[in-house]
Amino acid sequence: MIRVLVVDDSAVVRQVLTQELKKDPLIEVIGAAPDPYVAREMIAAHRPDVLTLDLEMPRMDGLSFLRQLMKHHPLPTLIVSSLTPKGSALALEAMAAGAVEVVQKPGAAYRVGDLGMYLREKVKSAAGIDLKALQASLQVSSPPPAPLLSVRTQTVVAIGASTGGTIALEKILRALPVDAPGIVISQHMPPGFTQAFAERLSTLCKVKVREAKHGDPILTGGVLIAPGNQHLLVKTSGARSFVELSDEAPVNRHRPSVDVMFRSVARALGPAAVGVILTGMGADGADGLLEMKRAGATTIAQDEASCVVFGMPREAIERGAADEIVPLDGVAARVLEVVRERARVWKGRPEDGTSNDLL
Repeated sequence: MIRVLVVDDSAVVRQVLTQELKKDPLIEVIGAAPDPYVAREMIAAHRPDVLTLDLEMPRMDGLSFLRQLMKHHPLPTLIVSSLTPKGSALALEAMAAGAVEVVQKPGAAYRVGDLGMYLREKVKSAAGIDLKALQASLQVSSPPPAPLLSVRTQTVVAIGASTGGTIALEKILRALPVDAPGIVISQHMPPGFTQAFAERLSTLCKVKVREAKHGDPILTGGVLIAPGNQHLLVKTSGARSFVELSDEAPVNRHRPSVDVMFRSVARALGPAAVGVILTGMGADGADGLLEMKRAGATTIAQDEASCVVFGMPREAIERGAADEIVPLDGVAARVLEVVRERARVWKGRPEDGTSNDLL
């Protein structure tokens, strides 16, 4: 049984979340707190397994409470946030502080739709996280920036992640130089939060990070993140690589789906790609990574010790989809090494009328 404490200053939201969580026989709501002070007492008394947390509350805001909680009594925490610029920015700060997922707060009429199913799934995912790995990911500083690439290449790096992925992605992207190879990312995240996530990363990194738009080119030093609730696919036209966005049905219950992105990369680019699968629950991305490997791409899975949830990398490894298993702090450096190695191979090929300065 997964014991959950709901923390929100709105009585209506507390009621809605409690009702939705109780629909799963494996979840027990041990209480609902209107603010962090009451929540602190309930945590001490009842020892919940998972916390759902609002961020904008009286007396003490949720972000301050979360930072204290992660320091003194770490708990897997889901942020339930409003879909506003302020709410999105606060939610991303909370994830940087140790929250494991963000869930969109129900609208004004509290018509929850698929919210309940999504929330229950995320609670189960949070209950299975490795808290030691989460704390380690928060405490270990980013590695120093890698040296600049000496050769421009046509390699595209595709990265897929879910639970714990926001922190993992930040560590990887902060370690990349300004002329890193073009990167596409599918991170399981609700709509409305990916733009704020991309904007935050762009302020922290040398590479330029933004939410992808349909038809965006994949450029050296650029990172495109799939918008919440849209698949991201990679396409080519001549030597040009670009992205397409799709509203097709969810795959593996996700949109964006990592499998959809990886498969498109395999078909569009073959060996001119690197695939990376990071922390996350479930199997999304495992089959797509295998397809990339079979197409000649180099494929990397995050190792178990550095994963918050080892589900997605484990599934990829068990399918034989990963060429290499790498700790999180080594992923950026290894990706750059692979790109350099491929650039040297391409540059050393006999002249065939094509340029060696591949974009």
